Amino acid sequence: MDRFAPGRSGHDGGGMKELTGAELLALPVRLHGIQLGRPVDLLLDRDTLRTVGLDVLCGDEVHRFLPLPTASVGNEEIAVLSPLVLLEEDELDFYRSKTFALRAQRGLQVQRKDQDLGALGDVVVDSAGNLVAALVDGKRIPSDGELRFAARRRTAA
Repeated sequence: MDRFAPGRSGHDGGGMKELTGAELLALPVRLHGIQLGRPVDLLLDRDTLRTVGLDVLCGDEVHRFLPLPTASVGNEEIAVLSPLVLLEEDELDFYRSKTFALRAQRGLQVQRKDQDLGALGDVVVDSAGNLVAALVDGKRIPSDGELRFAARRRTAA
């Protein structure tokens, strides 16, 4: 049974399925049961904080971009129907420039209406990749469209 399958309704009578970023990143990316790679980061839209896709380290040691809607996330794997959905490194660079990488956001302050709520530990996303909650200092902070990640402070060089 799928944990969730992006692009599907996600309804199972008990509501939509959810996964933490860590759970999602622990799953191998497979094509017909053959492992193609492992996700190493989650890429989130800068404005909506919706999951756009995954940075996948493939077996040939090349990072590729996997758009989340093109995959089916199950209990044991992230399944793809074609290796062509894994976009080459230059497309990954494009998406990296337009998104937040979860890895880079961990430890930054989560804010709601300019109020600091604590340091980001992880995110919880639903079947559509929407941010359901932020895990902040061991607490689950529900997303209400007002959550933001504080900008990383730049140091003078």
